[in-house]
Amino acid sequence: MNEFVGEIYQRPPLRSSVKRQVRKRKIYYIKDLEVQGQYVLFRVGCQAGTYIRKLCFDAGEVLGSGAHMVELRRTRTGPFQENENLVTLYDLSYAYTLFEQKDESYIRKIVQPVENALSLTPKIFVRDSAVDALCHGADLALPGVLRLHSGIKPKNVVGVFTQKEELVAIARSLMSSDEMMNKDHGIAANIERVVMTAGTYPSMWRSGRKQA
Repeated sequence: MNEFVGEIYQRPPLRSSVKRQVRKRKIYYIKDLEVQGQYVLFRVGCQAGTYIRKLCFDAGEVLGSGAHMVELRRTRTGPFQENENLVTLYDLSYAYTLFEQKDESYIRKIVQPVENALSLTPKIFVRDSAVDALCHGADLALPGVLRLHSGIKPKNVVGVFTQKEELVAIARSLMSSDEMMNKDHGIAANIERVVMTAGTYPSMWRSGRKQA
């Protein structure tokens, strides 16, 4: 199995939702957990878009015995992983029932804020005066940038946040972190998905598509 650690080539299986063409994916680690006869339980850390059933098939080809996936369990995706904070659908249903009865205490314990989903994503923090324009779809221009994470490269997915660390939008960077810090004018990022409701922050512009 260690032969598959690192960069591998995969062609998506016939029953897949993407075009069947060879692509590269990275396997960070593979760890055998249990072996019973012909059954092998293992944990794998991999790049998004990796087909584990194809990995099982390829391992069987290398062994010469053939292999296929019996069961798959996702234990982590991005910043979220199995831990003591997991809840069942029954818990969620009960919390929603209380919520309908005007009791928000339980649902606030189990429903995480959307900002948690971007805890591993590079962030750009913007001025309050730029927020409403971004909520209306304006691209992020450099004058609206207040501070940002280092290591951002062009075409990276970034989170656009207020000074209070509220998620405004998800964007695609057009510059590196260094360029954003050293330039005075230009578009820093294209907004791809607005999350914050327009009007949450006061509007600082009048009409037409503007640059924040």
